[in-house]
Amino acid sequence: MKGVHFLLSLAVVALAASIASAYDPSPLQDFCVAVDDPNKALFVNGKFCKDPKLAKAEDFFTSGLNIAGDTNNKVGSKVTTVNVDKIPGLNTLGISLVRIDYAPYGQNPPHTHPRGTEILVVAEGTLYVGFVTSNQKDGKNRLITKVLNKGDVFVFPIGLIHFQFNQGNTPAVAFAALSSQNAGVITIANAVFGSDPPINPDVLTKAFQVDKNVINYLQKQFWYDNN
Repeated sequence: MKGVHFLLSLAVVALAASIASAYDPSPLQDFCVAVDDPNKALFVNGKFCKDPKLAKAEDFFTSGLNIAGDTNNKVGSKVTTVNVDKIPGLNTLGISLVRIDYAPYGQNPPHTHPRGTEILVVAEGTLYVGFVTSNQKDGKNRLITKVLNKGDVFVFPIGLIHFQFNQGNTPAVAFAALSSQNAGVITIANAVFGSDPPINPDVLTKAFQVDKNVINYLQKQFWYDNN
């Protein structure tokens, strides 16, 4: 009987190993089109790697997160990103960092990170934050919110629409880590109404169930990118 249990355990481990070895790596950019000619290749899923013997301290270092971002804009916030483009040594390590500055009543508008979960800590001020779940069995998208004060921590799951709003009359600051060297950001309003080229207004009119003039007006606006 012990031999049977051993063989069964061995089979399970072998199956798990085969699944693990067949699992595709998580994407590190929006897409990676295959090319047969290596001379036409731009980069792999991520970045090309430097010879480890040539690595130096500067490859793992950046500075400037002590400097407040300029929040004098339409949304009243500024995101300062530290990802693989700022620290080459982050390549393949699956982590990045941002500083977010908020003007009084400023916001980091509804957006999503297609490749990373975000964990945020409030350094100064009070933030009203939240995210919207995917549609559940009842077909509804649930809104989960929380008011955060200095020192509070909140998690935004990967891929879900989320936001932060400074509900105080003084500036606020937060820092957040993301579980990708290049988590990406899709600001909902910018992507839907400010894409290049624009989405056909007939599509948006039917999707949002509003008058076409409303869509035309929204597509003519300047959608500020706070990243």
